[in-house]
Amino acid sequence: MNIQMRPVGTIVNTITAKPAQTFKWGDVVSEIHINLELAEGLERIEEFSHLNIIWSPHQSQPEGMTLLVYPRGQKEFGKIGVFASRSPFRPNPIAKTLVRLLEHKGNVLKVKGLDAINGTPVLDIKPFIMDYDSDKEAMIAPWIKPV
Repeated sequence: MNIQMRPVGTIVNTITAKPAQTFKWGDVVSEIHINLELAEGLERIEEFSHLNIIWSPHQSQPEGMTLLVYPRGQKEFGKIGVFASRSPFRPNPIAKTLVRLLEHKGNVLKVKGLDAINGTPVLDIKPFIMDYDSDKEAMIAPWIKPV
């Protein structure tokens, strides 16, 4: 099976290199420039407060990928499997971030909290829908600390 994707847009912000792991992404404001031929697909997106942005950590080289990683760089918890982590070094470089939508103008979305650097390709955008995207019975691993 051959899977091919093309970016639907590009992230524009002032972050040009991956910052330290302790960097606070929550305050970063970014623009997502959607390809002009796809802009119609943004119709009424401003009716949502939050969006799931699916993007490619394109600068995370495959040779950096390993199946065991330290969660968030915290060695005190030992290594965990890459699929139990949010490591950008993955078999398929795909990432997802929940962001707050600040503004929609034409083919540009202004969002807050996107943890991707300038020039990052966006693969898809999906609105956050409470009933689909959260579960009251969900549990998280003990190594997850609030960000």
